[in-house]
Amino acid sequence: MADSTTAELSVGHWTLDAPASSVGIRNKSMWGLVTVKATFAKVSGVGETLADGSATGTLTVTAASVSSGKSKLDTHLRSVDFFDVEKFPDFTFAAERVVRKTADSAEVTGQLTVLGNSRPLSFTVRTAAAGSDEVALTAEVDIDRADFGMTWNRGGMLKSPTTVVLSLRFIRE
Repeated sequence: MADSTTAELSVGHWTLDAPASSVGIRNKSMWGLVTVKATFAKVSGVGETLADGSATGTLTVTAASVSSGKSKLDTHLRSVDFFDVEKFPDFTFAAERVVRKTADSAEVTGQLTVLGNSRPLSFTVRTAAAGSDEVALTAEVDIDRADFGMTWNRGGMLKSPTTVVLSLRFIRE
């Protein structure tokens, strides 16, 4: 694998290496005293690097694959109070434009869709490693659950925002 500061990604199609990638969430709970953490076991994605050096892509997360290690919490997260997985099985992020900012970072702009609600989202992604056939990206993105219709918050237990933690590896098709 080449160093991210020297590798340039050429034009091409990319697929998420799901076993080498992770999507997780963190949220302060219990009035800020406890951090709830969970990961999603099923993620998929594709991308395309374009001739102008930018990129586009889509990341899909299967909501029912959430796992916190606590079955009661996982059941609650899958319920209508949060992810409503029966009605909305996936979350998607469509990256409409990814543009390099520095040797090891890029600005990502796109649409996040959760519970059927789409909102614009921009964030910085870091290039952890890059080569001619693979690229590894990391990011932490703060999301306001209420923007997507997730308003359950008994007694003000949950603090906002929810942090989405991304560690993604794409391989050239």
